[in-house]
Amino acid sequence: MATYVISDIHGEYDMLMDLLEKISLQDSDTLYVLGDILDRGPHPVKTLKKLMKMPNAICLVGNHELMALESLKFLMQEISIESIKQLDSEMLDGFLTWVEYNGGRTTMDEFKKLNRYEQSGVIEFLKEFLVYEEINVADNNYLMVHAGLGGFYPGKDIEDYSLKELVWDRAEYDIRYFKDKYVITGHTPTQYIAGNPKPGSVYRKNNHIAIDCGASIPGGRLAAICLDTGKEFYSYPHR
Repeated sequence: MATYVISDIHGEYDMLMDLLEKISLQDSDTLYVLGDILDRGPHPVKTLKKLMKMPNAICLVGNHELMALESLKFLMQEISIESIKQLDSEMLDGFLTWVEYNGGRTTMDEFKKLNRYEQSGVIEFLKEFLVYEEINVADNNYLMVHAGLGGFYPGKDIEDYSLKELVWDRAEYDIRYFKDKYVITGHTPTQYIAGNPKPGSVYRKNNHIAIDCGASIPGGRLAAICLDTGKEFYSYPHR
């Protein structure tokens, strides 16, 4: 039994499948996915449906899932005067921000091709995503969140963090949050971490493990790490 962690797939279905083959994921293994499965890449919903079929995959929510959820629920409604009345300026702004500026168009286009039963299944699956997870592997303690620990101060309990602080606020890589615990995050491509000697590779410093290696950006790749061994795996773009 082994424990693997990946993050920020962003619709890169082929890269995910290649990575799963490289790690030789077994039914007895556990795969944690730290959010941002959706948006940007060509097959976000296809990727999500693959994870839905994997009983050993545990998904955490990313900011892209949060952006998508309300819009996808609205897209399921029958067009009527009442549904149009629900589309207030705040919802419309959120929808346009998601689609036009955060890569939501690919998610929307694939979602619209599903039948109502499949759409409902996707919505319910997204609602079940965890916000954070704490585990112990090979005598090491890990806290997994999508983004970071916004508003961090020593002694702050994990339950006291807001959703925004865990899912939107970027990790502070120059701070060691905990002496006896590793914090694993996605959200910030390692290409954008200041002072990173290996941009595009898993970043490890100050008990941080950053695993978003920019699958959705030019020159990026999808990464996985095995917590039992520390071994890293990478998949490169197929297009």
